[in-house]
Amino acid sequence: MSRPRRPAAQTVVVTGASAGVGRATARLFAERGAHVALLARGRTGLDAAAAEVEARGGRALVLPTDVADPDQVEAAARAVEDAFGGIDVWVNNAFSSVFAPFTEIGAEEYRRATEVTYLGFVNGTRAALRHMLPRDAGAIVQVGSALGSRSVPLQSVYCGAKHAINGFTSSVRTELLHQGSRVAVTVVQMPAVNTAQFSWVLSRLPRNPRPVAPVYQPEVAARAVVHAADHPRRKQYYIGFSTVAAILGNRVAPALLDRYLARTGYDSQQTDERADADRPENLWRPADGPGGRDFGAHGVFDGSSHLRSPQAALARHPALVSAASAAAGVAAGAALRAVRRRGQGR
Repeated sequence: MSRPRRPAAQTVVVTGASAGVGRATARLFAERGAHVALLARGRTGLDAAAAEVEARGGRALVLPTDVADPDQVEAAARAVEDAFGGIDVWVNNAFSSVFAPFTEIGAEEYRRATEVTYLGFVNGTRAALRHMLPRDAGAIVQVGSALGSRSVPLQSVYCGAKHAINGFTSSVRTELLHQGSRVAVTVVQMPAVNTAQFSWVLSRLPRNPRPVAPVYQPEVAARAVVHAADHPRRKQYYIGFSTVAAILGNRVAPALLDRYLARTGYDSQQTDERADADRPENLWRPADGPGGRDFGAHGVFDGSSHLRSPQAALARHPALVSAASAAAGVAAGAALRAVRRRGQGR
């Protein structure tokens, strides 16, 4: 199968580019000489990301942007075209959230997190389409999550937003198909990733938040995003065996998973360390503002995170991933039956 032709100077927009998956994605695009526009609120992280892009052979454009504000997002899109020309790829990745039981999240906090995490993708998609449709070319990549199909406790804001992104994207995709447009939109459904979110997301948990194993490094996610940008015609990509198992397991036995997560979901999302009362939080303002700390691409869980995902490699080959998905469905069903037997034996 021939690889798609890559422009010599591809123009890419990455939201949430100051840290985590966005930061790692910007690096990969830079390594192939792309012009990379970096959108986020935190100037410290953006400047560091720009230095990395330039060091890897790309050109960087720093655009401090709150993706919850559609005017700021559109202004950023215009600035990208003024600097680099037409936008080839737009990666929606920015998010914010709250780790807490739903009843402990204030109405304004819920609104703010939803505006960033869900409406940020809507605003980014709108701006991308406004600039791509007249050229009838371009790819939009939505960085999704397994939690957009299988919700967990303590993350109602994030799960709700990721579910909404899936529904929104499916609707937009069908409209583009109806129009016969060559602009494509795809979703990359991610597993747990070792990013700064566990250090700066607003948390009301008694212990520090953590990702649920297995955990992957941001580079695994970034490789998937770049591949999806090159092959955007597929509806979605599942990254990591845990993502496939969670999504398929939820189709097989959602009620059983509800009970399982009710028992295990609180402890599995917290470390053994008591939460620091002075931990940073980025809901209302960037944790990496002027003079602040650069959090980088990786979070604090390097010691327990994987640099590779065999399933993610399979996801680049549709025939192989179908077989892997079937195997994951069998495994998920077996695991759920084991959980049911243990529950009945109590």
